[in-house]
Amino acid sequence: MTMGTRVYLARLAGLGVFDPNGDRVGRVRDAVVRLRTTNRPPQVVGLVAEMALRRRIFLPIGRVTSMDAEAVVLNTGTLNLRRFEKRPNELLVVEDLLDRRVMVKPETGDGPGTQGNVVDIGMEQNRSNEWLVTRVAVREHTGRLARRGHVFQAEYERIRNLFGPTDTQGTSNLLALLEQMRPADMANALQDLPDARRNEVAAALSDRTLADVLEELPEHDQVEILVRLDRERAADVLERMDPDDAADLLAELPKTEQTVLLDLMEPEEAAPVRQLMDYQQGTAGSLMTSEPVILTPDVTVAEALARIREPELSPVVAAQVFVARAPSATPTGKYLGMVHFQRLLREPPASILGGLVDSDLEPLRPEATLAEVTKRMATYDLVSMPVVDNSHRLLGAVTVDDVLDHSLPRDWRDRDAAGADDQQASP
Repeated sequence: MTMGTRVYLARLAGLGVFDPNGDRVGRVRDAVVRLRTTNRPPQVVGLVAEMALRRRIFLPIGRVTSMDAEAVVLNTGTLNLRRFEKRPNELLVVEDLLDRRVMVKPETGDGPGTQGNVVDIGMEQNRSNEWLVTRVAVREHTGRLARRGHVFQAEYERIRNLFGPTDTQGTSNLLALLEQMRPADMANALQDLPDARRNEVAAALSDRTLADVLEELPEHDQVEILVRLDRERAADVLERMDPDDAADLLAELPKTEQTVLLDLMEPEEAAPVRQLMDYQQGTAGSLMTSEPVILTPDVTVAEALARIREPELSPVVAAQVFVARAPSATPTGKYLGMVHFQRLLREPPASILGGLVDSDLEPLRPEATLAEVTKRMATYDLVSMPVVDNSHRLLGAVTVDDVLDHSLPRDWRDRDAAGADDQQASP
């Protein structure tokens, strides 16, 4: 990077971070701006990168050799892995400045200026090799719901209220960044936001996206976000969640609130959630999903492959199909067995599932304990196991992700549950 090169910081979010050997070490999540006591422009002191296990660390800007639209490259593979914590005189571009309502002074004269929302922050390197905030990209505020203002750039000196109260901050540009992430990464990003902004951003997500994100958040954050929604919206989001995740979330609420939300849900969406909530916590019945891929024995291999290719299915759910007699909604007719997707790939497309089922595996009963489920799945190297009732009807399936979720500590998704050795990482 040469002096005078301008880099827009929000555009770096999501880019891979690579060491000098070309190995990826993480992904950019934000940039750290340090405020100064004089009227000088703020200094960009580094980037925040997300490493394995959702750990966020600080990368000093001096360690960066190049930044472009494809990647951020470091001059060293040796990194300080202490967890990043923001200092009092620091702000994060994406978390704190994006969407901020600002006033842009006119280039000449003393006119009223232009109101707008921050779209991006531009930095440039000076002769002392410091990276300073020099430009701000702003979308003009039109005051009209149906019309979006144009985006323009202004020198930092013309910007007012960039570091004002957080209630002047909107959500649209942050949403655009978040929606490019996987649900787990989006959930991680939300955990870094102040409570009020996190709740505001979560409420602005679509029902489908919010449902996916809630499934990746710690339980206390799930509850906090859900109770901030109006009840009709909360019921709509619960309908979009997997029934087992919706049941787990509802279990964290008072009984009266559970009843209200279940009654507001569509009956066909609420029914499997009610059934799951009837099982004792920590049993196969409470762990299972009531919506695995269930097909009848006369279905062909080609039809089964088409079904598991559906993009909304998670990998563990799509790894096998369960074969049962009609009806195919849980609780099904008599359960016959399961067919793994590898077997489907090896068989002629016209073959029917009834001739391919593996019926040797003894299904789980809903009262089976978590320890028993874990032992059975580990013994047979399975990613999913069927759960049947006394009449051998399929009730659902326990998947390995649910077993892991319930085997790990309750706060494993919570990035604040760090060890005592996690220290400040900024210089």
